[in-house]
Amino acid sequence: MDPHERVAHLFHESIHAKQDALDRIAPDIVRAGRAMARALGEERKILACGNGGSAADAQHFSSELLNRFEMDRPGLPAIAITTDTSTLTSVANDATFEEVFRRQIRALGQSGDILLAISTSGGSGNILAARHAAAERGMQVVALTGRDGGALGGSLGSDDVEIRVPHETTARIQEVHLLAIHCLCDLIDRTLFGGG
Repeated sequence: MDPHERVAHLFHESIHAKQDALDRIAPDIVRAGRAMARALGEERKILACGNGGSAADAQHFSSELLNRFEMDRPGLPAIAITTDTSTLTSVANDATFEEVFRRQIRALGQSGDILLAISTSGGSGNILAARHAAAERGMQVVALTGRDGGALGGSLGSDDVEIRVPHETTARIQEVHLLAIHCLCDLIDRTLFGGG
């Protein structure tokens, strides 16, 4: 397969992954978007976390809320707890890497806040610890997962929302996660601020 064919193949795989996910995850995206808009409307905040590419997705989400998505509006309180290298490295050094998000949630999270937990496998130990810390703090969890949802998907409570991408390839899952994040931002903005 020449490079052009390979690129076209990857585009088609991504398109297919999104089409396959649409009917399966759209209701969960709507449910999560409503929960997030409700929390933000009640002056709560959203904490977001993930590892690697999912950490970048957590930062992408929080920047869209803190600054703006597609409309001019006031900033909304969202914090990517993946960005403070001093905190991350001190917790990992003094405790374990599994604690890097749990400690921040215990310090920053409050009842009524939401945790956006992103894990393509659903098996990241620090994300599972974050989910449990959020439950201890009375926070609802929105989980972006893939494959079979992993331990994260299986650990969620009845009020939590899992947006599980039905795919096996990490890159395709992440591409659908990014679209889901943009859908969440759009739903939040339209719910809180109206528009088209």
